[in-house]
Amino acid sequence: MWRDLVVEKDKEGETRINRVNYELCVLDALQEKVRCRELWVVGANKYRNPDDDLPKDFEEKRTEYYEALGHPEKAEAFITMLRQEMIDALTSFDQALPKLSDQVRLLDKKGGWISLTPLTAQPEPQNLRKLKTEIMRRWGITSLLDILKEAALRIGFAEHFKSSASREVLDREILQKRLLLCLYGMGTNTGLKRISQGDHGQSYNELIYTRRRYINQEHLRAAIIDVANAIFQVRQPHIWGEGTTTCASDSTQFGAWDQNLMTEWHMRYGGKGVMIYWHVERHATCIYSQLKTCSSSEVAAMIKGVLRHCTQMKVEKQFVDTHGQNEVAFGFCHLLGFKLMPRLKNIYAQRLARPETGKPDAYPHLQRILSKPIDWELIREQYDQMIKFATALRLGTAETEAVLRRFNQTELQHPTYRAFAELGRAVKTIFLCQYLQSEALRREIHEGLNVIENWNGANGFIFYGKSGDFATNRLDEQELAALSLHLLQICLVYVNTLLIQRVLAEPQQFRQMKKEDFRALTPLIYSHVTPYGLFRLDLSERMQIEEVLSA
Repeated sequence: MWRDLVVEKDKEGETRINRVNYELCVLDALQEKVRCRELWVVGANKYRNPDDDLPKDFEEKRTEYYEALGHPEKAEAFITMLRQEMIDALTSFDQALPKLSDQVRLLDKKGGWISLTPLTAQPEPQNLRKLKTEIMRRWGITSLLDILKEAALRIGFAEHFKSSASREVLDREILQKRLLLCLYGMGTNTGLKRISQGDHGQSYNELIYTRRRYINQEHLRAAIIDVANAIFQVRQPHIWGEGTTTCASDSTQFGAWDQNLMTEWHMRYGGKGVMIYWHVERHATCIYSQLKTCSSSEVAAMIKGVLRHCTQMKVEKQFVDTHGQNEVAFGFCHLLGFKLMPRLKNIYAQRLARPETGKPDAYPHLQRILSKPIDWELIREQYDQMIKFATALRLGTAETEAVLRRFNQTELQHPTYRAFAELGRAVKTIFLCQYLQSEALRREIHEGLNVIENWNGANGFIFYGKSGDFATNRLDEQELAALSLHLLQICLVYVNTLLIQRVLAEPQQFRQMKKEDFRALTPLIYSHVTPYGLFRLDLSERMQIEEVLSA
């Protein structure tokens, strides 16, 4: 492929090497080998020896690691359980399919075509507009800066922001004011220079000093965790339901300057920029966020968020769209102990794997969409190695992106990768049988992904400065801005949760709410919030939530 670029003829007709093209080809090959860890850099971290990713003490703590993942040590026991689960799911779907003709049909089109009837629209909530109007009537138009302040004073997350210096002489109240202003300036993308012009008595140089000395990624993540846990604790079950174990994840694109090394052209969205990948549970609480490039794997980001969110929430079901799933992802998620549940855009082209060989006539109603049997022998051979990789991800000794890149080699397929793909085919078959058979499950997944779409819609309302573009080329500053946006938005959810619960604490207001109102109720509302205007901050002024009286 490169020969015509590298080897050329000179004027005398002799063969010569074009050195510039040759070096570019070598660098291109080197980049690919390093990305998939076929070559590694001695002394590096991200591009280190791939053997260092796996836990060194696996043989000594083998039983402990298997128990942590909840899987048997014997491959045969694992395969027997999974194969039986596949048989049960396929049998159940095969028997139920004739009764589901109004929802699911299997056609002969293009060698097997799944026709799925769209979900019917649910009843429109009638009283949520009244609830929002009541909130605005009682508290008026509220500054987003005041919402951040109220959350900070109630939760105390500002205590996480400490200086890296050996001692602090700055008064804590003054420091807290400066921290809130810095977080607001970064979270709205307006910048510290504009924030410093507000009515709060803090200069631009003081805010710059505070940001450099007191704010970093670890502090912001700790603050976000505190706010998320506070939301889970203050929620009232009779309004929001019992604690949730479902989470949805998706990414949204933000514009970025061309000089930014992370900036890439996005094929689906169009335009240059970067992505923020969110993990949002069903009541609009974002438990994890991460800045990523447009071309980096959404599957890796999805798995990383579930494993690293560190909040009180236990994720048992993970909703994603088509781009956040593949067969390897199904395999990893199964071993890591949570269910991957995608909303598949290409549902018509999906196939169900056969659990056994030698039974071509099994499941007669599903013959059009059945594919080749699962290679259980490959899973049996690689079972121990798959558990090693799953343990590495769980312990954090390996990055998900690095592991998936190592598997996706261009010349050959890693045997463990092929085993994960076979395992994923089996798990995906079980999911598809349940997904096609249960309208309730399809609706649950749609509702979860609609919540994260609402979250993405609120990003532009909060991150409005500089047209919503990352106006810096420094990666650390971009990550701080993304985490500050996350913190601002989750503080809005926290305060709105308190406001909604205060209104619905009155029997008259609660009785107005119907079943469809509670179904569509979300704390991510901002019609009563303004992020603009004069930036005024007084820590002695508080939002009267518990004591507010109806007029």
